[in-house]
Amino acid sequence: MNTDPEGEQAAFKLIKLSFVVVAFSACHYRKTETTTSVSHIQFTLPDSTVKIVKKAPPSKKRKRTLYLTFDDGPNKGTRKVMHIAEQDSIDITMFIIGEHVYGSREQTATYDSLLKCKFIELDNHSYSHAFNNHYDKFYACTDSAIKDFIRCADSLHFTANIIRTPGRNIWRTENVTATDIKASKTTADSLQEKGFTEVGWDLEWQYDKDLNLKSTSDDIMKQVDSVFTKGKTKTPGCLVLLAHDQVYADANDSIELDALVKILKATDEYDFEVISNYPNLKK
Repeated sequence: MNTDPEGEQAAFKLIKLSFVVVAFSACHYRKTETTTSVSHIQFTLPDSTVKIVKKAPPSKKRKRTLYLTFDDGPNKGTRKVMHIAEQDSIDITMFIIGEHVYGSREQTATYDSLLKCKFIELDNHSYSHAFNNHYDKFYACTDSAIKDFIRCADSLHFTANIIRTPGRNIWRTENVTATDIKASKTTADSLQEKGFTEVGWDLEWQYDKDLNLKSTSDDIMKQVDSVFTKGKTKTPGCLVLLAHDQVYADANDSIELDALVKILKATDEYDFEVISNYPNLKK
């Protein structure tokens, strides 16, 4: 077998050189890769301060307060009014006439039912309703007028001394003094001196001579809003509505009353209160 020492030596040197080049290249690649990788890594520390933007809660609209008051009971429409108060769970005030309580067995029974109703407050509307609607004579005779209210209070065991004067829109409270007809002023002042608190009204749901309502529930709702908006109530945010029991003996009129209550409740802008909770009623 022929050998070529010089050729073998040259081949060996070539292989050795190739190995060195490969090894150098590998080391250089690893160094470059490591350096490059590290140079491109960026660490971002998390922001330790968390900013929370709190939204202000929506301002709650202050509710208006309605005092639904009904005069002249007990009579034929009283039970329907009571039923509406119970059905719709609203507080109302009835100003009672003493003579009407004892006018018939039915009226006495109606009054007994009113006493048991948790939604109704009962207050004094005189015993004879101004000597059976003789208003001028009633208010001209101060002593007799005072005795008439005292008789009603005694016979019905009223203790609150809250009254509504028949046929007159008179106010005598801690903050409100008003007399619609000046000829009644002396009697109104005297009643106050005797310890009575006199409450009138801001809006009346009127009726005609046949005891039919002159306005629908929608009409009254608009009037209620208007009185509040124009600030024509005796006390801001409070409205006393006057109605009369006898009107609601008619089915259509009682439907209108119920409709008004449902409209008022649906708006969620009104609270219903009894008159004894009227602001600054008495000292």
